[in-house]
Amino acid sequence: MEKKNIDWGNLSFAYQPIDYRYIATWKDGVWSEGTMSDDPTVQMNECAGVLHYCQEVFEGLKAYTTKDGSIVTFRPDLNAKRMADSARRLEMPVFPEERFLEALDAFVRANAAWVPPYGSGATLYVRPYMYASGPMVAVKPAPEFTFRMIGMPVGPYFKGGAKPITIRVCDYDRAAPRGTGNIKAGLNYAMSMHAQMEAHREGFDENMYLDPETRSFVEETGGANFLFVTKDGELVTPASDSILPSVTRRSLTYVAEKYLGLKVTQRKVAVSELADFAECGVCGTAAVICPVGKVVDHGKEICFPAGMEKPGPITQKLYDTLTGIQMGDIEAPEGWIRKIV
Repeated sequence: MEKKNIDWGNLSFAYQPIDYRYIATWKDGVWSEGTMSDDPTVQMNECAGVLHYCQEVFEGLKAYTTKDGSIVTFRPDLNAKRMADSARRLEMPVFPEERFLEALDAFVRANAAWVPPYGSGATLYVRPYMYASGPMVAVKPAPEFTFRMIGMPVGPYFKGGAKPITIRVCDYDRAAPRGTGNIKAGLNYAMSMHAQMEAHREGFDENMYLDPETRSFVEETGGANFLFVTKDGELVTPASDSILPSVTRRSLTYVAEKYLGLKVTQRKVAVSELADFAECGVCGTAAVICPVGKVVDHGKEICFPAGMEKPGPITQKLYDTLTGIQMGDIEAPEGWIRKIV
């Protein structure tokens, strides 16, 4: 299979239409068989539920070319489950988890020429999403829904390596108590955009959101989970019912314990103890781990000993080990790699 004639080493993390996308529709309680389409446009009724009441959920994962030339995806069963959980929370029909995986296999095979070659640093980013496509003016679930899976080849999130970022403690709440912070819905990200742009205008890279009830404990950023490393090498992740269950974070904590031999703890992390940590990072599908060099809490600077020049030693080991597993350089735990081609 011949790859596309692309300068793989200079791809950015941006949208680029590829040959095919997968589409299935739900109506009268039944999902259609699902088809591949070469048309990147979407047509819908002017009163589609997604346009008025934001019934929409999505996922993000990647397809890789491994060292032996195989094309694989990384733990897609967790994306399938999380999307099902998100759909239930917004009263949307669940796209069956096994069908999600079958659609992913078919989609990646159809677009195999767009999966970047091993060693290029690039991957095929896959975005499954589902939205209310049927017309609905009353505040209730729409009568029709559409599931689509699109993709684009993307370069590494940080070209030339990840440089530690500066984030601020945010005055806005990311999620309401007992709200939708633990699902992957577009409405959560729309709510975070004003705070994100405000942070950028003030010279910060990201926001640190606190728990909405007491505003004392760390939750996450607008789109990534936090990881902290203590001065004696323990990995700590915040615990909260409002945090999105990140596939990357769950994978990194396993790697920390089973591959690197670190103690791993999930607990509430108070803002008041940030200065006690040696390293801080945020993690997600796109970047894997982005190191944090400094947190600014309303003028008070909290600088991590790892500094602003490069990731801390444990953050770097976590990144290298997880990406090594994804690319086939390091043996993966059973069930983590789904071979497609």
